[in-house]
Amino acid sequence: MVYVTGDMHGDIGRFGQSEMRKLKKGDTLLICGDFGFIWDGSKAEQAILKKLGKKKYNIGFVDGAHENFELLNQYPIAEWNGGEARQISGRLFYLMRGRIYTIEGRSYFAMGGGVSPDDDLRGHDENHMRRELPSRQELAQATAALERAGGVVDYVITHEPPMKIKGFLQLKKQGPQAEATGLNTYFEEIGKCCTFRRWFFGSMHVDKVIASTHAAVFRKVVKVED
Repeated sequence: MVYVTGDMHGDIGRFGQSEMRKLKKGDTLLICGDFGFIWDGSKAEQAILKKLGKKKYNIGFVDGAHENFELLNQYPIAEWNGGEARQISGRLFYLMRGRIYTIEGRSYFAMGGGVSPDDDLRGHDENHMRRELPSRQELAQATAALERAGGVVDYVITHEPPMKIKGFLQLKKQGPQAEATGLNTYFEEIGKCCTFRRWFFGSMHVDKVIASTHAAVFRKVVKVED
């Protein structure tokens, strides 16, 4: 089975929740950005990554707005379910932007990237902020991958949602709010041009089914085919 959940922000306790303990050998868990366990490169952090890589199930995550991209991009590129991914440790993989993977006979388009509403408070330099959003080259590569697939995938896994859905959820959200970006607009266009079963995203920090085709995920662990 394939499951999906939202932002973890380096909270190892999430892997101890009852829903997570139901995952079996050979299952796959997909995380919609802000994985957060690759941050400072310390020995303690490396020990956690090694432990996660030894889970009985596979773990794949897209990047979000709270990542250490310098460290993340140092991991080796490997083939994973038909697409390029960075192998972090054992069965733990970073799903690179714009790749399409085939898991249990279904295709998954993965696209990380995002901007946090607290960028001005976190003190990130301009170079880091540029990495948070996909480059023009990455967007072009993603578009090319979708074109090769005939504009049809089974599932879409992202950190950010399409523009209109983000606007809808922002109206209901309290606290800091991130503005829509070109990435949200890009996703809006993908939604119009491509065919897919369901689209999961994590940046809004809510567990909410928006429609039969779109779902915001956060703490719940959801079967993609439910």
